[in-house]
Amino acid sequence: MQEKILDFLKGKQGYLSGDQISHRLGISRQALWKHIQELRNSGYDIVAVPHLGYKLISSPDRLYPYEIKWHLNTRFIGKKIYYFDTASSTMDIALGLGMKGSPEGTLVLAETQSKGRGRMARVWFSPKYKGIYMSLILRPKILPNATPLLTLLSAVSICEAIKESAGLDAQIKWPNDILINNKKLGGILTELNAEMDITRFVIIGIGLNVNNDKKTQAQSVTSLKEQKKEDINRISLLQEVLRKIENNYLVFENKGSEPIVEKWRNYSITLAKRVSVVCQKRHLQGQAIDIDVDGGLLIRNDSGLVEKIMAGDVAHCR
Repeated sequence: MQEKILDFLKGKQGYLSGDQISHRLGISRQALWKHIQELRNSGYDIVAVPHLGYKLISSPDRLYPYEIKWHLNTRFIGKKIYYFDTASSTMDIALGLGMKGSPEGTLVLAETQSKGRGRMARVWFSPKYKGIYMSLILRPKILPNATPLLTLLSAVSICEAIKESAGLDAQIKWPNDILINNKKLGGILTELNAEMDITRFVIIGIGLNVNNDKKTQAQSVTSLKEQKKEDINRISLLQEVLRKIENNYLVFENKGSEPIVEKWRNYSITLAKRVSVVCQKRHLQGQAIDIDVDGGLLIRNDSGLVEKIMAGDVAHCR
């Protein structure tokens, strides 16, 4: 009911009388007032003027499902959203939902996480109401060994969304880091539920520093607010991330990996650099020369041999 009330208020620039809203919703004026009060408690600034009615002044900076779905216009991503003010980990919640058969495109959002994590069980700092912490369930018809491409796809989508929404140029450090001006802005965690040759579902976890304060961040970390010198609308940014992921995902399904890989090359900050990689207890150094169609990083070592790395910690050598 509250979402229907918001639909009316958002669709009207001026005041909307209580009689109009009550009549169209089939509820009493008293019930309407109760819902208005609950919306105000949720952070919506709604004014009431006698003989004029109600007017929505502003919406809260909260990633409420209703706000995300408003004019999202996606085919399947974000049709089902689970929102938590506080969660242990959106990845853990999404894993449970995936096991229970939640449809492709199901999104889990949290305003903060007590046990947020990145790759290799690293802790992801999730200050409340500052960033975007999300996990997305996908059910691609691909072999399990092709899932690294979804990390690349997500990274490309995030860079495109940041450019579209905030006007900033982000870059990708292979395989999953989003950077601006050589400082880490966000990361991607991809987890897989599969059998030998069947991908049941993939969870794409994304953490982005949006309006984080500089004083709370490490020197090597940044936020969009720090880069833009102003607050960023988290809702608009998240909507754009979801749209870009869906668009690129559909391209991936219909045309394969090459269009995504080509986009990734354009955003890469790793290619052509000398890198040091730790993977499977190995330590490899060389020049990152390209990325393969399956998402593997191609490195030419000091002996001239080209090796493909599918996972590992990459450091750019100065």
